[in-house]
Amino acid sequence: MENNQGSFTATTIRKLRKNPLGILSFAVIAVAALVTVFAYFIATDKTKNANRQDLTIAYAPMGYQQLTLEIPLENYTKSYSIHDLFFGKEIDSEQISIVSYSIDKQKVTYIPFLGEGLQGEKVEIPLDIWTHHHIPINEIEKKYIFQKTYFLGTDSYGRDFFSRLVIGTRISFLIGFVAVFISLVVGISLGALAGYYRGWLDNLIMWLINVVWSIPTLLLVIAITLAIGKGFWQIFIAVGLTMWVEVARVVRGQFISFREKEFVEAARALGFSDYRIIFHQILPNVIAPVIVISAANFASAILVESGLSFLGIGAQPPTPSWGNIIKEHYSHIILGKQHLAILPGLAIMFLVLGFNIFGNVLRDVMDIKD
Repeated sequence: MENNQGSFTATTIRKLRKNPLGILSFAVIAVAALVTVFAYFIATDKTKNANRQDLTIAYAPMGYQQLTLEIPLENYTKSYSIHDLFFGKEIDSEQISIVSYSIDKQKVTYIPFLGEGLQGEKVEIPLDIWTHHHIPINEIEKKYIFQKTYFLGTDSYGRDFFSRLVIGTRISFLIGFVAVFISLVVGISLGALAGYYRGWLDNLIMWLINVVWSIPTLLLVIAITLAIGKGFWQIFIAVGLTMWVEVARVVRGQFISFREKEFVEAARALGFSDYRIIFHQILPNVIAPVIVISAANFASAILVESGLSFLGIGAQPPTPSWGNIIKEHYSHIILGKQHLAILPGLAIMFLVLGFNIFGNVLRDVMDIKD
């Protein structure tokens, strides 16, 4: 059995390597996975949710540069913890857009930038604000006054749009991962029980499947979300609880087919328990179609979450999600700054397309008839 499984896996990988579309779609998924894990390493705004705001530079164009002064707050820390590197750092400093500055032995003097080519009156800040945090005076000009670049410009709140887009990858990718995991746990369990035992249990599970199947996915997700509340993890659970049906139907059909096979009869004759027969004899033989369905469910989960976030039911601000980023800026498609709505839309499209193509390729390469 292990040799056959190893041979099947090797054959699948070999076929996949020969398929350019399969490699390209897998590359898209792999890049999204890496961005999900290392989002705050890539983002230029490393604060939690990339939520550092500066209304004076709202709607700045792509590639915009602004002279910036960073002033430590009371909770300021110079270093980043492991938690900060992976989940973002709480805002512990104030960044002010300035036009010019000067430094003497006691203070920093700057002229603030007010936007639209305007500038304010001179402002003086004592050097104690920095030295209080053990920051040497000679480091102030080197590290705390700098030219900040906004690669994709800023949004309506003056936040770094590139960072928001990068960190938004986490919601879309994780929603697919968690939703698929929940759908596999529920779908495989119910499908296996229905297909193996048949009888009244099969009828009960099929009735439940048909009821859930008859309710539009978006409406069911909205209902579950309203029942358990809005939030990050709530939307993950809600989407996952609506995607197990197809998994259960496929697993049930496969179990009905395999339960009468000779190797299952032999296992029963040898006195194997039902648990061992289900999970060690039959289940490994139905993994291939389940993997293909999971890839399609991954894409569906991303679309559902994006739609819910657009409606204001999904991830709640200031948490960045491709869906709520589009919601905030969809009017700019006709008002200018179209990239604020188009780029997250393209990100959704490419990731969903990547999973759909990869699922179709897996279906082909896992076909044992070829």
